[in-house]
Amino acid sequence: MNVPASPTAALAGFAAGLDYRRLPESIQGLLFELSIDYLRVASLGERMPWSDWARDYVRQTGGQGGAPVLYSALRTDPVSAAFLNTVYAGSIDADDTHVGAMLHPGCIVFSAALAIGQARGLSGHRVLAAVVAGYEAMIRIGLSVQPSHFKRGFQSTATCGVFGSAVAAAALLFPGDAARIAGTIGMAASFSGGLVQFFHSGSTVKRVHAAQAARAGVQAALLAEAGFSGPADILEGQDGFARAYSDGFDFAPLFDGLGTAFRMTEVLVKPHACSARTQSAVEAAATLCREHGIGAADIAAITLGIPSVIQGRLTGTEPRSLQAAQMSAPFCIAVAIRKESRSPAFTLNVDDFEAGLQDPVVTQLSAKVSCVLDDEVERTSAAESVSARVTLHLNDGRELTGFVLAPKGSASRPFTRQDHVDRAAEELGRRYAPEQVAALMDDMRRLPELADTSTLAQRLAG
Repeated sequence: MNVPASPTAALAGFAAGLDYRRLPESIQGLLFELSIDYLRVASLGERMPWSDWARDYVRQTGGQGGAPVLYSALRTDPVSAAFLNTVYAGSIDADDTHVGAMLHPGCIVFSAALAIGQARGLSGHRVLAAVVAGYEAMIRIGLSVQPSHFKRGFQSTATCGVFGSAVAAAALLFPGDAARIAGTIGMAASFSGGLVQFFHSGSTVKRVHAAQAARAGVQAALLAEAGFSGPADILEGQDGFARAYSDGFDFAPLFDGLGTAFRMTEVLVKPHACSARTQSAVEAAATLCREHGIGAADIAAITLGIPSVIQGRLTGTEPRSLQAAQMSAPFCIAVAIRKESRSPAFTLNVDDFEAGLQDPVVTQLSAKVSCVLDDEVERTSAAESVSARVTLHLNDGRELTGFVLAPKGSASRPFTRQDHVDRAAEELGRRYAPEQVAALMDDMRRLPELADTSTLAQRLAG
């Protein structure tokens, strides 16, 4: 394997040298879109019951500090703020995803950068540069260890998420200091963890996987500020992250275009609150039903063509919990068909899955789904998206087939800028008056110009 000398040093140097003002305009625009999507998803997640559990936890464990908690007047220490805000943004499976790296970067990276940036009164352009550094580190490390990392049972949002959080936080605490950023990466690796047994057994642990990664990365940066350090060769070392957490790794994706091309452009912004690898299946099923006037009662059986990477992980037909339901491709299809939306812009939310678990029609539909390996789906699934083929076998003998190469919201079929604004405004309109929503959108557009990002918390507190 021909591997350049130091992936850890390369990422640290990249993060140390980033300046928002020198980023391409396309990346600056993407940052606005991803930031308002972060606020949209966090607003949805803040109302979930497990967010109450997380708030109770932070009340018991959180310390004094100036880091704001989203949608409240509460301020706490940066580690706790990063944790709680990531519970909001990263617990409902509606947040942005990099399919190839198999992780959710935005919920972690924005939460970490804002926790440090707002607590220290740092400028918007510095916070946004740290966000880019965190996205790139998290995605590139994930790509370097996948897919064997996932196949070994690790959930990379949790494992690689500590690097996104640590790099974002360290870029703010140690501007221009690549050595200290590398030491922070080295420390963060020792806090990396997260297993995917929940795919099989259920539970609510995935609701805090991203949050724990955000917490650990910020903690690593603050420990580094206090004087601690980690190995500066932690990614590539003989007992480092890559060898410990994967059976096969390749650092080429980490180095490829680092500093000139941005892997964050590949993220999928989800239309539906379910696994990124089920988005195309949901779209295919819903489109067939809408275009042919098909309902649940018309369907005798369903065949779902899948890539091998999801077999056995996302193919269960009888989910035991809400989390498992959102991770089940057959159940996602069943919920989409049951919803019977006649609008091409329909969205599956967490409450749709909650209702589905109590709905015998959804249960019966899910049981009718057979997942089969599909050569074309395997061939066309890529780092940006997973394709899907859905065939509906109808009671009258007809068969209807739909193929979706990439879902709406993926890099090849992105939401427009106006789509992002409308989606965020619709959700934030549940919290604020229209004029407040408009003012918040203006604040987010001007975020790079803010001298002190902590002022944004006043607007979000309502």
